[in-house]
Amino acid sequence: MPQFRIALPLIVALSAPSAGAADLLQIYRDALANDPIYASGRAARDAGLENLPQGLAQILPTVNATAFTQYNDINIGFRGAAPEQTRLGNSNGYTVTLTQPLFNWQNIQVYKEGEFKAIQAEATFGQATQDLIVRVAQAYFDVLASQDGLAFIRAQKIAISEQLAQAKRNFEVGTATITDTHEAQARYDLGTSQEIAAESDLEIKKRTLQQIIGKFPERLDPLKSSIELNPPKPNSMEDWAVAAANQGYPVHAQEAAVEVAVREVERIRAGHLPTLNIVGTAGQNSTSISSTAVANSASDSISRTIGLQLSIPLYAGGGVGSQVRQAVANRDKAQQDLESARRAAALSARQSYVGVTNGMAQVKALEAALVSSRSALDSNKLGYEVGVRINIDVLNAQQQVFSTLRDLSRARYDTILNGLRLKAAAGSLGEGDVEEVNRLLGTD
Repeated sequence: MPQFRIALPLIVALSAPSAGAADLLQIYRDALANDPIYASGRAARDAGLENLPQGLAQILPTVNATAFTQYNDINIGFRGAAPEQTRLGNSNGYTVTLTQPLFNWQNIQVYKEGEFKAIQAEATFGQATQDLIVRVAQAYFDVLASQDGLAFIRAQKIAISEQLAQAKRNFEVGTATITDTHEAQARYDLGTSQEIAAESDLEIKKRTLQQIIGKFPERLDPLKSSIELNPPKPNSMEDWAVAAANQGYPVHAQEAAVEVAVREVERIRAGHLPTLNIVGTAGQNSTSISSTAVANSASDSISRTIGLQLSIPLYAGGGVGSQVRQAVANRDKAQQDLESARRAAALSARQSYVGVTNGMAQVKALEAALVSSRSALDSNKLGYEVGVRINIDVLNAQQQVFSTLRDLSRARYDTILNGLRLKAAAGSLGEGDVEEVNRLLGTD
């Protein structure tokens, strides 16, 4: 993760954290506890992991028990002279059946599918965890950027009001025209409009963060005014692209999906294969019957059986063959989706790498621009005082300074975020990276 050290003399209100302000690590932990998207991903992971014991159950023995009891009232009539007989009494019994698959290729493939479905669930949840870090950081720095923008506008209004007051004084003593006053007043009124828009934007950004952490963020720690920026390690775009194509969580999830699709083809093809099971039963039957023809009788019987059960599919109307062709097409689709995931991961890594390196260069350029803008502002103020510059020149120079401050602030945040996205693309983003960024917050 890139680090930063730049000297940026911002407005004191921006760089000094308020008492009780939350930092990025605290916000991230609040998100772990309260973000519904992350909670949904965790529940999906837990559900996916159940594929493993469900697959194992397909190759383990099954045991079933049945029991019955019944009352018998039977009348038997004979043709001829024999009298009718009546038999009354109870019959009771139970049976326990154990079935152990010896050869069932379909069940074996279901077991293997369960392993890869569990891997897929873990990979998908790993990506959800990384997405949470990026979403939290994005929302956190969006709030800071919005706060910066509002503070810059307010500071600019203060500077414009001073220029407006000076223009009015100069007009009163006859050293300036009314045009200077009108220009300064127009800039001040525009600043008021921009301040209202900035306040609304800040409220929206805070509500966006609230959606993730479940509570309204009152105060957040800002970036330190002096932080160090280093290039990514390794400092090679292609190294990051290769790592993303091989190690990214979306790639791992899609690799598991391919393996599931391959086993699904085998499972369906097994519909043409015989199955062989060991089947054992044990049971007991008891009867107690009274009859009008014979004396009362009762009997108990115990039975035990064990044997092999072979099932051979002969014809299924062509359904198995159609399902095999369908599964083969789904397997081919999964393989193409894997290639697409690898390319997308590599592209994401390249984009983030460029974002980091270009962001570093942009920060340096804006630092230099800030120095130049401040020098230009000082020169224009001095020129206005001696009469070689007009008021609009000073106002434009002030606006340039504050625009550069705003752009520099945003460039710092974007570079940090691109560093997080770069690690997320390579599948290596974790809480340690949040802690590293968190050390950049607070006071120097």
